[in-house]
Amino acid sequence: MAEALSIKHLALPRDLFKEAKQYIPGGVNSPVRSFRAVGGYPVFVKQGRGSRFYGECGGEFIDYCLSWGALILGHAHPKVIKALKEAIENGTSFGMPTKLETELAKLIVDGVASIEEVRLTSSGTEAVMAAIRLARAYTKRNKIIKFEGSYHGHADYLLAKAGSGMATLGVPSSLGVPKDFTRHTVVVPYNDITALKETAKTHEKDLAAIIVEPVAGNCGVILPEAGFLEGLRKVSDKYGAVLIFDEVITCFRLAYGGAQTLFGISPDLTCLGKIIGGGLPVGAFGGRKDIMELLAPEGGVYQAGTLSGNPIAVTAGITSLNILKEKSPYRNLEEKTMGLCEKIKSFATENGIDLKVNYIGSMFSVFFNSDLFKRFFHGLLKKGVYFSPSGFEANFLSLAHSEKDIEKTLEGISEVFNKLRRR
Repeated sequence: MAEALSIKHLALPRDLFKEAKQYIPGGVNSPVRSFRAVGGYPVFVKQGRGSRFYGECGGEFIDYCLSWGALILGHAHPKVIKALKEAIENGTSFGMPTKLETELAKLIVDGVASIEEVRLTSSGTEAVMAAIRLARAYTKRNKIIKFEGSYHGHADYLLAKAGSGMATLGVPSSLGVPKDFTRHTVVVPYNDITALKETAKTHEKDLAAIIVEPVAGNCGVILPEAGFLEGLRKVSDKYGAVLIFDEVITCFRLAYGGAQTLFGISPDLTCLGKIIGGGLPVGAFGGRKDIMELLAPEGGVYQAGTLSGNPIAVTAGITSLNILKEKSPYRNLEEKTMGLCEKIKSFATENGIDLKVNYIGSMFSVFFNSDLFKRFFHGLLKKGVYFSPSGFEANFLSLAHSEKDIEKTLEGISEVFNKLRRR
C-alpha cells in the first residue's frame, strides 16, 4: 500500500480523494458521490449550517442536494441538534424497546393515512426488502413488477434497469447478481399503464406486488401522468397484488402525508426513509394491519435489525416531524421551487440551451439534452452553488433556503448559461 498522506496536511480535494481511495473502494461509500458523472474531484464537507455547507478545503456552498433530500429542515437545525445532544446523554443504542420508537411510529401512523402499523429499519433499502418479502408472504406469490429507471435500494433482485447511480454509471445491472435472483422481477416503462396491464395479465397467477416511486426521483423527477397511479391501484386490486409505494424520498417532503396524500391514492404498503430520520440513518415500512401482522413475532415473516429504532436516529426523526407538523411549510416550499425552476427555464430559453426542468413540491431536476451538464455543474460550483452531481438525480429545497439564496443561485445560473451559450 502506498504511504498514507497526513490528513491534517491535506489542502486540495484531489489530495483528500487520493487519501480516501487508499482505504475506501473508489474513495466513496456511495458511488454517485465520486463525481464520476461530472468529472473532477468530489467536495469534502466539513460542516453544514442552514442552507449551506462548508468544504474541508474552504468554500461556502448553497446546498440543493441536502443529503439527497433528507435535510428538509436544512443543515444542523438548532432544535434537532439540541434534541440529539440530550438523547446522546442517555446512551447511543440499546437493542431493546424504547418509548421513543413508539412516539415516532405514532407520528408516522397519524401522518400517513394508509399506514395502520409501521416497523422501523436502518435504511430505505432494508424497508423495501422487508415490504416485498411481506407482500410475497401475504399473496403466496413470487413475481414483482417495478418500473424502468426507478431505484428501490441495492437488493439483488431490484437492480434491474435501476436509476440513480446505476443510470449515471451506465451499468444496466450490477455484477455479482445471479440471473436467478432477478427472474421474479418484471420491469415495465414508467407511466405506461398499457404495458403494466398487459404485464400484470401475463403474470396474474404469480403476481405478488407492484412497487413504484409515485414520483420517480432517482431518474430525473418524473411526475406520474394523469391516471397512472390510479391505474396501478386498479390493476393491483384486479389481480390481488400488493401495491407498494416507495416514498423514501417523497414522504413528508411533497406533503406531510406523502405523495399518496397529494395524489389521493392509498397503497397497501409504504416504504419510508430520509426525512423520518432527520439526517440520521433510518428507514421504515408500514401499511395495512392485516399485512403487517404477518411480521415476526406475531407472524412467520422474519425481519430484524440491531440498530432498528436506534434512539438517536428516532429522536432526530421525532423532532423533525414535529417541526414539519407545526410549521406546515409545504406551500411555501412549493412556491419557492416553482419560482426557481421557472426562472431556470426562462434563462435557458434566452440562451438557446435545450434542457428539461421537472419539479413538484420542493423537488426538482435539471436535465440537459446534450453533454452540457458537467460544465453547468462545475460552473455553479465555482459560484458557490451545489447541485446533485448527476443529471439523473433530484435536487431539493429546505426550510432554510432564503430568497437571497435563491437570488444568488439564479445569478450564478444566468452567468453560467451565458458562458455555455458563447462556447
